[in-house]
Amino acid sequence: MEYKDYYEIMGVERDATQDEIKRAYRKLARKYHPDVSKEADAEQMFKQVGEAYEVLKDPEKRVAYDQLGKAGAAGTAGEGFTPPPNWDAGFEFSGGGFTEGDSAAYSDFFESLFGQGARQAQGQQRSYRMRGEDHHAKVLIDLEDAYSGATRTITLQAPELDARGHVATRNRTLNVKIPKGIRQGQKIRLNGQGSPGTGDGPAGDLYLEMEFKEHPLYRVEERDLYLDLPVAPWEAALGATVKTPTPSGVIDLKIPAGSASGRKMRLKGRGIPGKEPGDIYVVLRIALPAADSDEAKALYEKMKHELPFNPRAGLGV
Repeated sequence: MEYKDYYEIMGVERDATQDEIKRAYRKLARKYHPDVSKEADAEQMFKQVGEAYEVLKDPEKRVAYDQLGKAGAAGTAGEGFTPPPNWDAGFEFSGGGFTEGDSAAYSDFFESLFGQGARQAQGQQRSYRMRGEDHHAKVLIDLEDAYSGATRTITLQAPELDARGHVATRNRTLNVKIPKGIRQGQKIRLNGQGSPGTGDGPAGDLYLEMEFKEHPLYRVEERDLYLDLPVAPWEAALGATVKTPTPSGVIDLKIPAGSASGRKMRLKGRGIPGKEPGDIYVVLRIALPAADSDEAKALYEKMKHELPFNPRAGLGV
């Protein structure tokens, strides 16, 4: 998809106030309205201006959009763009950060960041005694927290307008208990941590969506873990018992003789805990010693001449 520079489309600076953005929108909407404009691309520009305004008029969307640029994830308008994983982690949304409108009215770029498929906003009651809005935030945790449970201190960023009308962020810090066995994407509800209610209505809740940080060893699929385990050629060929890491500690893993690279070995019940715990799948990856000495080169030459081995025999060549 193409990256959209909403500030360029609106013709405003990145530090523009909300009032300046509103005035720019009104001017451009009049210029490109299809019913009155004589511009050749009026309809397309009218849609682009409307989409840009949908983001920049809303402090929640604007703060999140700006974060893409601060993180170095933003591109140049018109270039190919894919949102980085967990781009919205740590942002506290009250619902305005996501849109439930017709996806056909917006570009793929907008939908990937703010579409209703990303998050479902809560509806509001319309009475004097009104419950406060629920808030939502994505939080990154360590995979190991799912194995033992933990209490973590997290900091969330929420947008607000300063006295001059500029969008700013305020931080709030919470202590959150992460239960043992929590899954990727599972939500924790913090009662009363959303927006205050109106009148004597109760406060809304805060829903924290758990996502695991990228791990240097393991890939997570549901409750299962995958580990690429390097083994020496002789360990795979002759069999061996090797030290193998797991989130709950190092184990001795028996490698069967004649194992090929890519072979999966299942460690039942050692995945993420739960009523039905996941498994760990160890994927063998044969690591070749470097031919960086005369002795190593001699060994490779010996195997080359003495082992009847053709790795391409299955290809008919």
